[in-house]
Amino acid sequence: MNAPKPKPRRANNESNRRDELLRVSARLFREKGFDGTTIRDISAAAGMHSGSPFYHFKTKQDILIAVMEQGLAEGLRRTQAVMALPLPPEQRLVRVIRSHLGTILEDGNDFIPVLLYDWRSLIPLNRRRVVALKDRYDALWQQLIDELQAAGHMPGDGQLARLLILGAVNWTGTWYRPGGRLSLDEIAEGAARLFVRWS
Repeated sequence: MNAPKPKPRRANNESNRRDELLRVSARLFREKGFDGTTIRDISAAAGMHSGSPFYHFKTKQDILIAVMEQGLAEGLRRTQAVMALPLPPEQRLVRVIRSHLGTILEDGNDFIPVLLYDWRSLIPLNRRRVVALKDRYDALWQQLIDELQAAGHMPGDGQLARLLILGAVNWTGTWYRPGGRLSLDEIAEGAARLFVRWS
């Protein structure tokens, strides 16, 4: 059986350039907003010629949807990894919250904040694409909350609990400062204890 041929180096380089373009775009969208960021801004920050981003994306809107989808895909991957851990549901909740905090607040993770703050900049077709991914992410959270309720750790309306927890965690992006009074681990633990009856 013949070994698979390695991908051409040019293809790998183009993939790396695309990834870098998305990281730069996410940072600029987070700092300046989608409407406040120009293709010229993105090109300059990525060290490209002004028209080079259009080699990878047809429009700035295409960059925006790619940024949001990448953030959700990473959030899904992290959350699925936590959900697979053989831990009690209340401990998994701490880990899931901590994972979500990381996708919002850790260095280089500008993708989810762009989703939170520039949602209305999406055209309807792209909004539907993001909703489909977000529904998968929300379903993992709901699964965990249902487990917590079944184990007697969380009273009340499970769907409302999910919305309130995610809303509170997402809001940390407006007030958290690195090196402040609480670490991300401490915030995750404290948030979980606000909502869960610990065993």
